[in-house]
Amino acid sequence: MTRKIRTRIAPSPTGFLHLGTARTALYSWAYARHYGGEFILRIEDTDVARSTQDSVDQILAAMKWLGLDYDEGPIYQMQRLDRYNAVIEQMIAAGTAYRCYCTPQELEAMKAGQESRGEKRRYDGTWRPEPGKTLPPVPAGLKPVVRFKNPLDGDVTWNDLVKGPITINNREIDDLIIVRPDGIPTYNFCVVVDDWDMNISHVFRGDEHVNNTPWQINIFNALGAPLPLFGHVPVILGDDGQKLSKRRGAVSVTAYEEGGYLPEAMLNYLSRLGWSHGDDELFSREQLVQWFDGEHLSKSPAQWDPAKLSWVNASYMKLASDERLAHLVLPHLAKLGIEAQADGLLEQRVALFKDRCATLVELADWLKSYFQPVEATEADLAQHVTEAILPAVAALADKLESLTAWDKAAVQGAIKEVITAQGIKMPQLAIPVRVLVFGRAQTPSLDAVLALFEQKVVVERLRGV
Repeated sequence: MTRKIRTRIAPSPTGFLHLGTARTALYSWAYARHYGGEFILRIEDTDVARSTQDSVDQILAAMKWLGLDYDEGPIYQMQRLDRYNAVIEQMIAAGTAYRCYCTPQELEAMKAGQESRGEKRRYDGTWRPEPGKTLPPVPAGLKPVVRFKNPLDGDVTWNDLVKGPITINNREIDDLIIVRPDGIPTYNFCVVVDDWDMNISHVFRGDEHVNNTPWQINIFNALGAPLPLFGHVPVILGDDGQKLSKRRGAVSVTAYEEGGYLPEAMLNYLSRLGWSHGDDELFSREQLVQWFDGEHLSKSPAQWDPAKLSWVNASYMKLASDERLAHLVLPHLAKLGIEAQADGLLEQRVALFKDRCATLVELADWLKSYFQPVEATEADLAQHVTEAILPAVAALADKLESLTAWDKAAVQGAIKEVITAQGIKMPQLAIPVRVLVFGRAQTPSLDAVLALFEQKVVVERLRGV
């Protein structure tokens, strides 16, 4: 019987949803959707000191923004402590786990001695029960940890979905702490019980977890639980060639939402960081699901490329409807102190400028000239708004004020009349008008730009020289 495809993402709520975790979530989601399986969201919140509700809220918001819908969850580990404790007691009774009463000072002395002898730092098995071994007396008042009794011999081997066959000898790993002195179980234990209980079939995660996998496989085996298939995807490198991390740079999903990126662009870009489908660069969510079968995942680190992301986002900005962009740009206008309505006029303005923008922030920056007084640079004013052109500017103001119809054709007619009457060329008038009305020397077609202003605003700005 074929096992049902069930994947998961399990972020720790000790900060924002990291881009690397978001990419892993995307791969897990796409794999489950490709095979008609299920995708689960689990919150690994056993780091009580650092976990926060704000982080949980941010993770959920980021998942929603990316459109990574889940079939179960969010499931919180701290609500499963009774289950973990029951499994721990079963393991102690079965002899696959044991209590260790070594103090931190004893452990440090143990490892210092190993270091001085040129040995690998590891737990020496003081409290590990063995046939015929007499354990030390249990010290009074000391809370123990619980350790997993890792096999002493043999290898742990798995066929990684990304990296291929990996083998690690059990002598390279020691008896892992699976319950802390405060009674809270640790990551490597909880993740196994969770994946077992939730019948997870495939685990996609960052390759920093490769070293955890042997312990987890051994715990699965000790519990008699079916193993999931593991796929460890390489890290994402930043501009400086260093690994992206929560401590380095704006690497949260929500930072890019706030930066004016579209979710479909971020999903498209993230999916290509370590996976490919031929030479396809732009594709829909539906195409990703259709194509993502777990193959063609790269074994090499991916390079974060802001310029490429901007290109992808600009491409999606061009494809997005004017109505949708008009709604999406409102929060970015609000950050500029502008209260606007997503009406037909804003949609026309969006249509005029969206092809020039890589983000919604850039779009809002273009649109602000319609809502706020403009401040052209001294350089633009000095270069373009010269004494010689002021009579033509004044003539255009008069001509535009006299128009009874205010649309692109009427504005265009007025501009042509002034150019002809003044005996000048279009750029000689158009650029100064742009600077005075819009605050920039370069814009789309002048008649189209002016027609989307209120008539009196254009006239007032031209006369405010």
